[in-house]
Amino acid sequence: MPFITTHLQPFWKEEPDNGKGKTAAVVCSSLSVPLLCPQPCLDHRANLPAPQPALSIVPEEADMPNSEQGCGSPLELFHRIAAQGELVRGLKARGAAKDEIDSAVKMLLSLKTSYKAATGEDYNVDCPPGDPAPESGEGLAATDADEDFVDPWTVQTSSAKGIDYDKLIVRFGSSKIDKELVNRIERVTGQRPHRFLRRGIFFSHRDMHQILDAYENKKPFYLYTGRGPSSEAMHVGHLIPFIFTKWLQDVFNVPLVIQMTDDEKYLWKDLTLEQAYGYAVENAKDIIACGFDIKKTFIFSDLDYMGMSPGFYKNVVKIQKHVTFNQVKGIFGFTDSDCIGKISFPAIQAAPSFSNSFPQIFRDRTDVQCLIPCAIDQDPYFRMTRDVAPRIGYPKPALLHSTFFPALQGAQTKMSASDPNSSIFLTDTAKQIKTKINKHAFSGGRDTVEEHRQFGGNCDVDVSFMYLTFFLEDDDKLEQIRKDYTSGAMLTGELKQELIEVLQPLIAEHQARRKEVTDGIVKEFMTPRKLFYDFQ
Repeated sequence: MPFITTHLQPFWKEEPDNGKGKTAAVVCSSLSVPLLCPQPCLDHRANLPAPQPALSIVPEEADMPNSEQGCGSPLELFHRIAAQGELVRGLKARGAAKDEIDSAVKMLLSLKTSYKAATGEDYNVDCPPGDPAPESGEGLAATDADEDFVDPWTVQTSSAKGIDYDKLIVRFGSSKIDKELVNRIERVTGQRPHRFLRRGIFFSHRDMHQILDAYENKKPFYLYTGRGPSSEAMHVGHLIPFIFTKWLQDVFNVPLVIQMTDDEKYLWKDLTLEQAYGYAVENAKDIIACGFDIKKTFIFSDLDYMGMSPGFYKNVVKIQKHVTFNQVKGIFGFTDSDCIGKISFPAIQAAPSFSNSFPQIFRDRTDVQCLIPCAIDQDPYFRMTRDVAPRIGYPKPALLHSTFFPALQGAQTKMSASDPNSSIFLTDTAKQIKTKINKHAFSGGRDTVEEHRQFGGNCDVDVSFMYLTFFLEDDDKLEQIRKDYTSGAMLTGELKQELIEVLQPLIAEHQARRKEVTDGIVKEFMTPRKLFYDFQ
């Protein structure tokens, strides 16, 4: 996904629709600049039409501004007060109900009290505290060096171990995939859980128990995942959701739709429409090479499919009508200078979550639930989708979230297709794989062999070991490698060699399968058609 110059990161929890048309409180929150909204995403300009019903989202308790809880750094509080003041002015300008205004004012006064307690001074709009200003280049997201930054376009952490996913679960309001859920998946499917589940690589979910209930009761559901085709070559990190989705398709025997967001890449990247579509086709070949069943899989380009599918486009428009500009600014950090294509795109990524977007597969059925395997950075799109769904008469999509595949240089960031040395590409030769791992893979070993033998290595930060957790199937061997490296019995060079011996044949086999994917096979996968599945 492309990077957007913004520091907004929403941390939302969902609240069931109370059926009364009443808007709940929301915190449109970033790592550093929450916007506190009793009625969220209000358009403050009086000459515009009335805002859409607000998203039914409530904040984490820890994010609520009150004098009893620590509200972050003085600079965080300063920006929160500014945002809350704007909200109060907007509510008054449109003549909002007295209780809404009073609630917003109460929040504003509470923030000012916390600010004075933290700084010893009253809030003054013209005098920000002495924290580093955003113009320093670090931006608002960097005001707390200990915090992780995750949004659909960038992933950053100061920890060599990578993102703290337990904290991310709390911030995003999702649920942890615990041992009980993994065991239930095994019981329901009769299959050993995939290594990604066994090892916590897919670690978080929304409503997975609903999907298992449906499967046990022989009710239908389908899978939806996607790829943003920003370049012709994919790297091994891009395979993670597709490897897992392939396993899900096999064990549940359900249809799958794969969205190629070439329109998004045209909007965000310096690409022509023809280049974006060409990348979609080339990436589709790598996806097909993962082994998906052509009888149960539909791959589509947004640029191609939306123009031929009224059902899909109607759902896009329905979603667009129920999400305001201020809402997408709060969710995704868009600014007034972003093109309108970016602002409207989230509705396009949301639309495949609803079964009647694919009438050739599901006819006019609107009750078939969707399960979306994706990386956790894509969750903001689907938090928005899940809130809109009941308001347009559709079931909420369920989600399974994966961790990030780290760059060779360390777990502080995810892999980047723009940096060839940060990634192992699916086009790399055996020699290139060996060279990249030996030269660039971050090591958890000691400075000298003697120290390493004495104190052992650190698997928590060693990239070669991290990669093995993704790709080495044998649990016993992985555990033995961990013990040997941690004790000092295995050196860094030996650990890297273990990874080389896993990745070289894996990528060679993928390349061989890809060569067999002809343009005709791609066209067949990408042709709208009825798919084969068991449920009625």
